[in-house]
Amino acid sequence: MNLLINLFSVLFVLVALLMVLVILMQRPKSEGLGAAFGGAVTENIFGAQTTNVLVKFTTWLAGIFFAITFGLSVLYAHRGTGGESAFRRELMKQQGAPAASPAASAAQSSPVSSPASSPIQASPASSPAPTAQPTATP
Repeated sequence: MNLLINLFSVLFVLVALLMVLVILMQRPKSEGLGAAFGGAVTENIFGAQTTNVLVKFTTWLAGIFFAITFGLSVLYAHRGTGGESAFRRELMKQQGAPAASPAASAAQSSPVSSPASSPIQASPASSPAPTAQPTATP
């Protein structure tokens, strides 16, 4: 996903720069910035109908520019919802599990404690409040 976003971003910048160059090469009716590149240069490269070729090329570049922009927005939106849904799944998994303190889970999973240990033998930090348990005498 990130590779595709990076590729589209590079294409986006290249198309934008090329579009700026092509727009500046066009000869306006008032001979503005188009004359800075030399009026005869574009006619020699593209022929006598330079304006038609540059206008068509600008149209194609603008279409590609907007298509890449739309593609990038879809990719960024898809990437955002994918991460958010994973985050939500993790939160739901944590809320579904019973709330246990880290010390209690560490005491239960430690290899030192015996399997027959009772809650009375647990450390006081892991139990929320000490309670007296009734003992039965035979």
